[in-house]
Amino acid sequence: MANTIALVDDDRNILTSVSMALEAEGFSVRCFSDGAEALKGMTAQPVDVAVLDIKMPRMDGMELLGQLRRHSHIPVIFLTSKDDEVDELLGLRMGADDYIRKPFSQRLLIERIRALLRRGELARDREEGQGEPVIVRGPMTLDPARHQCTWNGEPVELTVTEFLILKSLAQRPGHVKNRDQLMDAAYGEHIYVDDRTIDSHIKRLRKKFKAVDTEFGQIETLYGVGYRYRDR
Repeated sequence: MANTIALVDDDRNILTSVSMALEAEGFSVRCFSDGAEALKGMTAQPVDVAVLDIKMPRMDGMELLGQLRRHSHIPVIFLTSKDDEVDELLGLRMGADDYIRKPFSQRLLIERIRALLRRGELARDREEGQGEPVIVRGPMTLDPARHQCTWNGEPVELTVTEFLILKSLAQRPGHVKNRDQLMDAAYGEHIYVDDRTIDSHIKRLRKKFKAVDTEFGQIETLYGVGYRYRDR
C-alpha cells in the first residue's frame, strides 16, 4: 500500500506541483489549503508524513503542529521561507522532525520524506521482534521497540528524531558525538541537515526532561566538538 502524505499549504501552485511530483514517486497525497481543514482531515484519516507550510490563514503551521502533537507522533516536515530562522527553530522545538526552506527542490523534499518513512519502517521491524534491547542509563530507560522513554519512571514523550538522537548518545555514555554523527543517527546517511537543526532538537530534548526533573543535566555540550550523554 502506498504511503500517504498530507501536503498543507495555502499556495495552490505548490499543492499542484508537489502533489504531482509525489504521486509520480508512488505516494498517495492528500492536499489541504489551510491548517483547520488539515487538522480535521488528518484526525479523521491519519497519514504517514505531514508536510506543513508555516504561514497559513485560519490556523498556521505552528498551531496545527501543536494540535497534532496532542495525540500523534506523526513525522512532520515544515516548509519555511528562507528568512524565517526564528520560525524554523521554534517549529523544531515544538516537535517538528525537519524543515525545508522555500523555494525548495522537490527531489530534496522527496528524499527527506523517504528518510522519515525508513525510520518508521525500522521501528515497526523492531516491534515485530527484530529489535534492540532496552537501554537503561541511571534513572532513564529507553525502549526502542515501543518508542518509550521514561525518567525516574515518568514518561517523556519524544518525536522520532528526538528519540533517535537520544538513543545515539545514550548507547555510549561519556563518548562525544559530533553533529554529523547525530545527523546520521537521526536522518540516515547522505541526508544533510543544517547544524542548527541538531542543536534545536537537543534543546527540545533538554526541555522535555527538565519538565519531568528540573535537575536534569545528562546531555552535555562540548562547544566546538559535539554532545555527550553523562551517565550518573
